Amino acid sequence: MRVGLLLCDDVRPELQPEHSNYPEMFEALLKRQSEDIELVTYRVLDEELPATTAECDYWLISGSRHGVNDGYSWIGLLEDFVRRLYAEQRKLVGICFGHQVMATALGGTVVKSGKGWGVGLSKNAITQQKHWMQPTPPWSEQQFRLLVSHQDQVATLPDSAEVVAGSDFCPFYMVQYGEHFLSIQGHPEFSKPYAVALMNCRRESIGEDIIQQGVDSLAEDPDSDLICHWIVRFFQQTP
Repeated sequence: MRVGLLLCDDVRPELQPEHSNYPEMFEALLKRQSEDIELVTYRVLDEELPATTAECDYWLISGSRHGVNDGYSWIGLLEDFVRRLYAEQRKLVGICFGHQVMATALGGTVVKSGKGWGVGLSKNAITQQKHWMQPTPPWSEQQFRLLVSHQDQVATLPDSAEVVAGSDFCPFYMVQYGEHFLSIQGHPEFSKPYAVALMNCRRESIGEDIIQQGVDSLAEDPDSDLICHWIVRFFQQTP
């Protein structure tokens, strides 16, 4: 299985010795599901995009410190590639920034949320039980937990979108488009130590009270491997 990672950011240089870079995070996450997964990275933030949509079996868009409305030329190029993937019914999963750029590429909108920063561990209720969502979460409530770090949120959805999971803080947290596109606001590739390090780097922007709430939320563990398992099942499902 060849997965193309459309890379939209790098881990801050001072954090890489301890936490590595995003391609390594995604590779470690995916390899826990299958050693047969080969991750191929395209540095979209440097305007490096695939020549064709067929270079990989499946596609994955990373998060980013940048926002989809920032006006960088590479974001427009990525939106064009997303629309090509959608037209050709190629499988694509977007994470955080990837979740948001999929929405804008297909006609939705993204704004800086009036609710402020989402950091730490988020809890999200499943609103539609899709067949690729197996196994189900191992507790009675139909919800899952995932690490987050974002200010922007999807505000309006494209016509083709179905909300799969959400919360009061982020109603459009997990979205599916047809049988080929899936996007998630949270970060299954993050570890709890990296989430803390990122909060500390953004301390001035986030604020002490929100950071403390985020750190306190880490008493529980994220369902990162479960969500990655769902992603792999989504890739492999037959429409």
